[in-house]
Amino acid sequence: MRALVQRVSAASVRVDGVVVGRITPPPAGHGLLVLVGVTHTDDAAKASLLAKKVWTMRILENEQSAADLDAPILVASQFTLMADTRRGRRPSWSAAAPRPVAEPLVESFTNSLRQLGATVDTGAFGQHMQIDLVNDGPVTLLIDV
Repeated sequence: MRALVQRVSAASVRVDGVVVGRITPPPAGHGLLVLVGVTHTDDAAKASLLAKKVWTMRILENEQSAADLDAPILVASQFTLMADTRRGRRPSWSAAAPRPVAEPLVESFTNSLRQLGATVDTGAFGQHMQIDLVNDGPVTLLIDV
């Protein structure tokens, strides 16, 4: 599994013009926008490990984690994170898991975050989403497990 994690001061996801997920951290605080990609060999154990890593990664103010600050997290699936761009000009999506594999694992990742104590909102799996965010820092990390 792969996650693109961004420290944000606000983020939301819209589908067909309707907001389906949103985080609004406290005025002086931060949250995380997490885009998640799944490949064929991923499983629930990897989803849990990735959730713990995201929840405890010390990338918020004063080198604190989302767990330390109870920062909200917005999760959206993004199969394009698994793109292979090594050859040519057309990315290959063959490493991205199909929906029957990926959707339950993104859900498992989200549920693992909630079990750890996170306040989590989500996008809509498999939908064309518009994501609005205010990247703070900017801080953006790519995490693989």
